[in-house]
Amino acid sequence: MEIRLLLLSLLYSTAISTSKITHRFPSSIVTQPENKLSFSTKTELYDEKFFTQILDHFNFHPQSYQTFQQRYLINDKYWGGPNTNAPIFVYTGNEGEIEWFAQNTGFLFETAPLFKSLLIFIEHRFYGKSIPFGGDKEKAYSNSSTLGYLSSTQALADYATLIIDLKHNLSATDSPVVVFGGSYGGMLAAWFRLKYPHVAIGALASSAPILNFENITSPYSFNNIITQDFRSESENCYKVIKGSWQEIEETAAKPGGMEILKKAFRICKNDSGNSLEGWLGTAYSYTAMTDYPTTSNFLNPLPAYPVKEMCKAIDDPKTGNNTFEKLYGAANIYYNYTGNATCFNLDDDSDPHGLGGWTWQACTEMIMQTDGSNAESIFPESEESYEDRVEFCNYRFKIEPRPYWITTEFGGHNIHRVLKRFGSNIIFFNGLRDPWSGGGVLKDISKSIIAIVAKEGAHHVDLRFSTDEDPKWLREVRRREVHIISKWLSQYYHSLADSSNE
Repeated sequence: MEIRLLLLSLLYSTAISTSKITHRFPSSIVTQPENKLSFSTKTELYDEKFFTQILDHFNFHPQSYQTFQQRYLINDKYWGGPNTNAPIFVYTGNEGEIEWFAQNTGFLFETAPLFKSLLIFIEHRFYGKSIPFGGDKEKAYSNSSTLGYLSSTQALADYATLIIDLKHNLSATDSPVVVFGGSYGGMLAAWFRLKYPHVAIGALASSAPILNFENITSPYSFNNIITQDFRSESENCYKVIKGSWQEIEETAAKPGGMEILKKAFRICKNDSGNSLEGWLGTAYSYTAMTDYPTTSNFLNPLPAYPVKEMCKAIDDPKTGNNTFEKLYGAANIYYNYTGNATCFNLDDDSDPHGLGGWTWQACTEMIMQTDGSNAESIFPESEESYEDRVEFCNYRFKIEPRPYWITTEFGGHNIHRVLKRFGSNIIFFNGLRDPWSGGGVLKDISKSIIAIVAKEGAHHVDLRFSTDEDPKWLREVRRREVHIISKWLSQYYHSLADSSNE
């Protein structure tokens, strides 16, 4: 399979078999030139501002004092203001342009009137417009010396520095801060609460796979959940997909086979059979992640319950025993639900939301294990290969990953016992149809570190804009989250009043 910029498990292509299916990070995208996503700039939701941020928070050599312009989005429409110590809700930005996440995080906008909260969405360094080295992305991404300033710890320090400065400038030093995030942003929100409890009183970490490191979570978990998602809809659907990989490889290997595949899948140009496998694997993985109960346009335009729709296409009796026609119908749900595409470029590596910096992060500290497939998997049976990642990262950046750093810096082992001793005020939401939920916190750790688990939930579905079609369980999840956050704020205000009376 060809290496793309946005692979989660970055595997050097020459060392990988054609049957290997490799997964990408939760919020990376594959789109086709013939069917680009529309990128709406909903400027009524926020104003764009910039903060002069320090390059390196953890060293004091001269280069550390360089600065860059870090973008953040602000909405003060409902804010009660500093005089009432009204709260500040901060979204800890992910690995991409911050507008994309702001426009898909309706929970904050919809609860702002209730809490009279100020909303801040902070862009992660090295993404979007928040590029160090004079905003020159080519220079910032040029080598390991410049990319070395891209890390989760630097990003968290950015957020803390910006929040403290903003509160000071707004004369809102006593306004409580709650941080929010989904996916990698959810991981950052949880870690922020643990590392900067004096800055944020609580965190909502949605679909945050903070346990996907150092064999805490099985490397088979990700693919097992995808397998179960499809198998729960249709046993035939599962069997067709599971048996298709060998048929694709056998077809690609025979004379004229690539022409057969090209015609069957409406491929724009000649691509290898393993490019097709990667293209299909991406569709299955992302559809499982975004198996939302209502229509969505987060990764690609999708119908409600897209896994069900994929299986309907595969089970369609009109396609008879034609496996490729069945797979094409399923892939069309993910790649061409709008019906605008006439053919597909399997090797398209466009990056419409600026996610390319994740390659560096996945080669340094974000060593998340997701590529194991057992005998029951919908994907070809395979083992997680750390050696392939090491080979690729050395080839790409001349560096070696640090697989133990995240658990050293933030913890993870025995998390239920450890966090009970010192952590507080974190909500971990996970939907069990989300492949990343296997690396999430699925049980309460204490009375204030709470796991909310939704059997039918997908990737950070709780943070999406609500609709009239939302099922009862999703409405209940959001109601519960609001109740818990309200409790945190009430406790904060009581403690603030007590301290002022001393």
